[in-house]
Amino acid sequence: MNEAMKKHWNRVYSSKEVNNLSWYEKTPEPSIKLLSRCHINKDESILDVGAGASTFIDYLIDQGFKNIIAADISEIALNKLKERLGKEKTSSVRWIVDDITQPIHINNLEDIAVWHDRAVLHFLLEEHQQRMYLSTLKKVIKKGGYVIIAAFSLKGAKKCSGLNVKNYDQNMLAEFLGEDFSLLEYFDYTYFMPSGEQRPYIYTLFQRS
Repeated sequence: MNEAMKKHWNRVYSSKEVNNLSWYEKTPEPSIKLLSRCHINKDESILDVGAGASTFIDYLIDQGFKNIIAADISEIALNKLKERLGKEKTSSVRWIVDDITQPIHINNLEDIAVWHDRAVLHFLLEEHQQRMYLSTLKKVIKKGGYVIIAAFSLKGAKKCSGLNVKNYDQNMLAEFLGEDFSLLEYFDYTYFMPSGEQRPYIYTLFQRS
């Protein structure tokens, strides 16, 4: 595990209330929109990579999904999410503390129906990190499974949380995933931070052939 990155994200999540973080969403509408296109059963598995303290997990539970996996490098982020959910809801989620660039536990998953990543990939600047992300995705996602990736768009910020990012458009993401994945839908989305600043994203939905 990248200990420096783990410390960075633990420090970030320790320093602020979740709803004051610059990526906090009260309702993750773009992710919900793309998930609705996936047409999966409620017992099929959904992996939220870099879940942090995301309200996407709340939504999945409330919608009755039975096989939810929340993964993040920061156990502090996941603990804050567990605290918000409460004991009963927390027990219905599988929790994984892991580094997507050096995965141990995520690598053991299989037959994932939906891979959901809001704002993880764009932090992976090194080729070996991107390569490991992709090989892990291909290992765990089932045939016919879906991939939702949201990243800072080409018009978006070049840094987030003090870290440099790589900006994407839908064509770059399609090229990254390769010919095994078909681009089903994409859209630009402007997220408004709690401070009121704008953050342009690209949201994409792919399906494995």
